[in-house]
Formats: sequence, structure tokens, C-alpha cells
Amino acid sequence: MNVAQIRNRRRNGFQPFALVTTDGRRFEVARPEFIAVGKSVVGVLGSDDLSTKIDALHIVSLEDPPTRKKR
Repeated sequence: MNVAQIRNRRRNGFQPFALVTTDGRRFEVARPEFIAVGKSVVGVLGSDDLSTKIDALHIVSLEDPPTRKKR
């Protein structure tokens, strides 16, 4: 995963997304203020107000949240 892709996702009409890492963990990014992108490190602020530092090499994908089905 390229950090430029994460920056673009954050800047261009932000929509919530999740970062998925090589070990299968998901980090939800609900708002653009909850993520910081450096040259090779990404920081994510979780819903529990704890931050997680992730080496960009371990981010394998960005995923949209599941869509709600209309009844």
C-alpha cells in the first residue's frame, strides 16, 4: 500500500474506511482527524482514544465500511 493512496483517500471527499494490515487486523478511520500519515508510518486514533502506529509496509489494503441494506 502506498502512503500517497492513504493521503488521497483522506483528502478527496473523505469517506470512512478501514486499514487492513498483513496480520489481518482492521483499523477503522471514521473521520479524517483520526489518521496521521508520515513518510513510512501511519498513526490511527481508535474509538477508545488510544493511538496505534503502523508501519506503512504492513498496510495491505483500504476497505470501505459495509453498506447497509435497505428494507
